[in-house]
Amino acid sequence: MKFTPFGIKNQEFNRTVRGFDRDEVKAFLEKLSDEFEILQNENEKLKAELERQEDQLKEFKRIEKSLQQAMLNQTESTSKTVESAKKQTALMIKEAELKSLQIIEKAKETANSIRDSVLRLREEKKLLIARLKAMLDTQSSFLEMNMQNIETRPKKKEVVKERTDQDDQTEINVDDILEKLL
Repeated sequence: MKFTPFGIKNQEFNRTVRGFDRDEVKAFLEKLSDEFEILQNENEKLKAELERQEDQLKEFKRIEKSLQQAMLNQTESTSKTVESAKKQTALMIKEAELKSLQIIEKAKETANSIRDSVLRLREEKKLLIARLKAMLDTQSSFLEMNMQNIETRPKKKEVVKERTDQDDQTEINVDDILEKLL
């Protein structure tokens, strides 16, 4: 049998001659009914709170599961991203190494080309200097021959004097000319 506050208040007892004091029993039942009602209300509130807490617990468990799944997905994604970044970094390093080797090789080729050009220019300089010396020697010899031819001719004294001044001026210094040209 299930008790309710209303059932307790309205409970009827059999009457006996020597029974309990009716007012006292009624007062007791009234107090018992009030106390039972308070307990029943409190029990209902606790049941409602328990249901709410259970619903909230279910929601929290659902959120926890969702967060665990998200964390697992994020961990996998992060691992993949890190692995991809490592691969890209390794590839970039290899590319940079290849480019640096190409740059070094090109620099060596350029240096060799410049060295060869300098050597060629030095040879050309020596050749030009030799040609200029030969030309100057030839011209100097030619001038000396012309001077000898002029000296061997008989001339007037005044003319001879002029030539002596010219002879001093016609003496050619090949080294001075070569220095001026270079």
